[in-house]
Amino acid sequence: MTKRSDFLAANRGKRVAMPGFVLLVRDRKDDDPAIRYGLTVSRKVGNAVVRNRMKRRLRELVRAILPERGVAGADHVLIGRQRGIDRDFAKLGDDLSAALERLG
Repeated sequence: MTKRSDFLAANRGKRVAMPGFVLLVRDRKDDDPAIRYGLTVSRKVGNAVVRNRMKRRLRELVRAILPERGVAGADHVLIGRQRGIDRDFAKLGDDLSAALERLG
């Protein structure tokens, strides 16, 4: 996802807060089964180097987990948090799986 309007629409969807990120999921209701995702990391998290590192970690999580466990026909947005930088990558993966299960 690249358009701001898509991110704002996802903000009106379901939300699950985890230690390293916040997951937003919104069904598009457009009969397209594609899973779309977006990433955002605020400047509060750190400087550009830290934010880019966090986005790389989140992007790899999405590539590994979302195709299998994501909600078909929905937009998924991951908002990086400060604690996600130092959190173990395996734990972040477990958190994403748990968040997707919680949304069911």
